[in-house]
Amino acid sequence: MTAAEPATPLLHVVLFEPEKAGNVGNVARTCSVLGATLHLIRPFGFHLHDREFRRAVMDYMEGVALHEHANWTAFAATLPPGARVWAFSTHGTQLHTQAGFRRGDYLLFGPESRGLPVWLRDALPRLKLPQPGGGRSLNLAVAAGIAAFEAGRQIEGW
Repeated sequence: MTAAEPATPLLHVVLFEPEKAGNVGNVARTCSVLGATLHLIRPFGFHLHDREFRRAVMDYMEGVALHEHANWTAFAATLPPGARVWAFSTHGTQLHTQAGFRRGDYLLFGPESRGLPVWLRDALPRLKLPQPGGGRSLNLAVAAGIAAFEAGRQIEGW
């Protein structure tokens, strides 16, 4: 179900306890076209075999390096020394365009209904996406797409 991974992928997209199959499917499609690795941290609010997930991801899963993790601790144990994990939150202290992304960085997003827990977002550098029009937050798949493409632009110079 996963593609072969390059030695150092462009980046890693990490979804902490995602709730919506459609959002995860769309994030997987973004990872596929960028050559990014997708990490899903349990528990999920859906099953990876749900019809909604399959419909959203279409045939893009063949191009996605997917890793499932039992919880945050299990995920953190897989991080290489010096790994940079950027937490995306409406409580961010820096715009995503100011991050200075590097190849292999991890972009972390929280669940749709509540975002990242305080204990996690306070332990990591926090980035935010501008929301000049207001509103509570962007859709998870939209936010991950914006962030991942900006990281790719910074890394590859598109």
